[in-house]
Amino acid sequence: MNWTTLVSCEQLRDELGAPGLVIVDARFVFAGADADAGENSWRRERLPGAGYAHLDRDLSDHHQPASEGRHPLPQANEFCRTLTRLGINAQSQVVVYDASDGAMAAARFWWLMKLLRHERVAVLDGGFARWQALAYPTEQGEPPAPKASVEYPCREFDAQQIIHDQQVEARLYETPGWLLDARAPERFLGEVEPIDRVAGHIPGALNRPYTANMRDGRFRSPEELREEFSALIGARTPAEIFLSCGSGVTACHNLLAMEHAGLHGARIYAGSWSGWISNAARPVATWD
Repeated sequence: MNWTTLVSCEQLRDELGAPGLVIVDARFVFAGADADAGENSWRRERLPGAGYAHLDRDLSDHHQPASEGRHPLPQANEFCRTLTRLGINAQSQVVVYDASDGAMAAARFWWLMKLLRHERVAVLDGGFARWQALAYPTEQGEPPAPKASVEYPCREFDAQQIIHDQQVEARLYETPGWLLDARAPERFLGEVEPIDRVAGHIPGALNRPYTANMRDGRFRSPEELREEFSALIGARTPAEIFLSCGSGVTACHNLLAMEHAGLHGARIYAGSWSGWISNAARPVATWD
């Protein structure tokens, strides 16, 4: 096993029980619904042996100020404690899944592990929905107590991979294409805004809804994704590209798609739209 972006349900089924394999359930229901719905679903039924990571408790630090966005990054040492609880060590092959497309919040978990420079982590393509559709084995009932684990060797997140406000501000007047926004088109255009207090997008951004990465519940081919992302970024290299969304969660889906397509090196604006609008002096665009 050496899965670093996506893994199919078929591949994972063939390796169930393999030494060093750790499976993580990151299901989360967003946009005002029950914040514990994903965890409750995990308690009822899950992939065999899967532990659970909660977007709000484990993959975010809500003690941070509003300038860090609606889902501020967790502290690296706290995230490492989560990994230890889940039975993950430095050599583990980790597979993380959510309900279906990876946006809530498997791709976020994947990115946080990449920030710790853990290479062998992948998102289950199609998530729990496809696993069930294939009638692959699941585990039901109250999860067993976590097994004792070797402490995950903590280090600081790779700061070079995290974009902050000042770096975005410095590029506002570049030709569009340096920043890709993963939100739905109507939110990007400012036609509706069901979550944040201001509608619109960051000037210079182009819209790349994360849903465009999918077909029939699975990621599209690397060739298709490469063609579409390349058309957006033009002559820029992937390493010049910033990725954003509402709060730094679904932007991870675009990063995963780009890495799957062989377009390596894009970086995520962690605060994203919700962090950007925390300062009323920053410009807002409401056109495409």
